[in-house]
Amino acid sequence: MHRGIGGLAYTLEEIRLTRPWTTSENELAAAIGERLRAAIPTTTDTTFFDGLVSSIGVLTALGQPGTSAILARLETIATGNGWPESFLDEPRYAPGAVANDVTLGTGAILLGSLWAMRHGPETSRPGSELANRAVDLLLGEREELPTGVNWEFVSRRFRSDEATAMPNFSHGLAGIVAALAVAGVDLGRPELIEVARRGAEHLVTLGITDDRGFRVPRVIPWAKRHGDEYTFNWCHGGAGTALTFSALEYADVPQIAGETPRTWHSRCLDGVRYSGIPERLHPGFWDNDGRCCGTAGVGDTFLDAWQHNGAEQDLEFAVLMGDTLVDHAYPEGYWRFLEHTAPDPLLPPGPGWMQGAAGIAAFLLRLERALAGDQRPVARMDNWWALT
Repeated sequence: MHRGIGGLAYTLEEIRLTRPWTTSENELAAAIGERLRAAIPTTTDTTFFDGLVSSIGVLTALGQPGTSAILARLETIATGNGWPESFLDEPRYAPGAVANDVTLGTGAILLGSLWAMRHGPETSRPGSELANRAVDLLLGEREELPTGVNWEFVSRRFRSDEATAMPNFSHGLAGIVAALAVAGVDLGRPELIEVARRGAEHLVTLGITDDRGFRVPRVIPWAKRHGDEYTFNWCHGGAGTALTFSALEYADVPQIAGETPRTWHSRCLDGVRYSGIPERLHPGFWDNDGRCCGTAGVGDTFLDAWQHNGAEQDLEFAVLMGDTLVDHAYPEGYWRFLEHTAPDPLLPPGPGWMQGAAGIAAFLLRLERALAGDQRPVARMDNWWALT
């Protein structure tokens, strides 16, 4: 999904809301499904970005079978700690190490399982069983703190060095809180909602709240080598962290640190709105137009907010993101991002969902529909609770 052909499924899902698929689009959808199903028996990557959880999202977007086989595969390859990934084989990690987050770790298994539960009776029970297993593993990895509850990207017991936290949605506390809050509702386990609330209580202590909104550092402890201390995208910034507070609102959490989840959600969006994006204020600042790290992901978050809450300023900001993407587009229909530290800063174009043309095009199609009066959102496993 992240960079490969699976991401095109989500673009096809958006196209289908505008018109029927062409013959070539139907053939593409069938070929994507066939390729993913053929890989299930041998795939060991489980992640939301590139692995089995990714395939759950792709196959459900296409309305194709295969999710039951994925759930069975995930059960088969689980260990006592969870689902180890190859990137955790580095010397600084202990044998059997697992990640906790919602893109590469146990939180991803939880998101994928909950999504499977919502897509048919044949996946409801195995999805529920796998989700409960993931939840119990996450509860076992939590850190109890005076300020609430925390999770590291990889728990300290698996590391030989001092942990660096990435507390926003993609790799840290915010995403895990969101997944647990939604799981508390869908699994009928209210104790999970309370744990999620306590995680949010700790999260708000990590950030800044002022007249420019709420923002959490992308890395803690921060150092100059990390680049900007704050960013504003889906993965490490306010656009993604806003989803956490939508999940807490979905779970009917009344307050976090004395304020409602909706207030914190609005503060996250304000942090993005007043950040200076989409202008490239200095080298390294906002050099990406994609869904994960850039403009398209921000635009989609603001469209979700407008369709949920009706605030015109959110629609205006989504339109600004769309206008920027049109301005940055090459005539052939692709985008190129920048890496300011590279000898050749202009990166090659990509087709993928999170870092390429598929995700950007889908946002532009959705924005055009919304401005024409068609406000049907496309629910995915990383945002559906923000649309209810």
